[in-house]
Amino acid sequence: MSQARVIVIGNEKGGAGKSTIAIHLITALLHGGAKVGLLDLDLRQESTARFFSNRKAWNAAAEARLPEPTHYRLTDDSLALAAADPIVQLKAFEPAFIEAHKQVDFLVIDTPGGDTGLSRAAHGLADLVVTPMNDSFVDFDLLGHVDPVTLELLKPSIYSLTVWEARKTKAMSRGKSLDWVVLRNRLSPSDARNRKRVEERMVALSRRVGFSIGPGLRDRVIYRELFPFGLTVADLSAKVRPVPMSLQHIAARQELRALMLALGLGDYAGESGLVADLVGT
Repeated sequence: MSQARVIVIGNEKGGAGKSTIAIHLITALLHGGAKVGLLDLDLRQESTARFFSNRKAWNAAAEARLPEPTHYRLTDDSLALAAADPIVQLKAFEPAFIEAHKQVDFLVIDTPGGDTGLSRAAHGLADLVVTPMNDSFVDFDLLGHVDPVTLELLKPSIYSLTVWEARKTKAMSRGKSLDWVVLRNRLSPSDARNRKRVEERMVALSRRVGFSIGPGLRDRVIYRELFPFGLTVADLSAKVRPVPMSLQHIAARQELRALMLALGLGDYAGESGLVADLVGT
């Protein structure tokens, strides 16, 4: 039996790009030859689960053989479970997690944009927490508080404390800690001064609470337009082209490769020579 490496995609703020990171991470791992499991704990939206449902349908219609993860569902009625008592939710989570942990190489858990019992339980079981963060002080506020006059870092904020508690829980129960990577997601090409300010505070906070800083994914149309097909830039090739190819797709693939390297998953990052693969005939 394998013991999966558990990767939790977490951030208590909605709209940070958690599901986008999750689907790209999963597809990259799949193309790297890993056996991947998915637990989608955002029981109301289930964006990641729906993406891979679209993928299954596209595979069948196109008679393609793109790899798919194993989706471990907590229930057949996610909306009812979302409204249930937290204890009931945890009782549904535990057997799904145990089953997945024995069967796959990587278990990717997408969490909701909020503080829930399910999310805290997942963080406590993580080997790696990946936190996408939009490059702004609005998003940074969940990680750290800054002085409103000087913008100097004052203290860690609520989500940093959540990960800190998860780290302590895992260290006490399993004798090992977890890794934490914060991704600077959806970077704007403009407003360099604000970007530099945010970066300086992130570096200061990373030294206090112990996370690494990595590159996320820019706000590109390609990441959105492939969603209905259940595809990502990791899937694109001479045979898989649901949309017209351009140099933007190559740039997006390079971003995904950089993301995988930042997460210590370079063995699953794919080849760096992508021009002929995507644009060549």
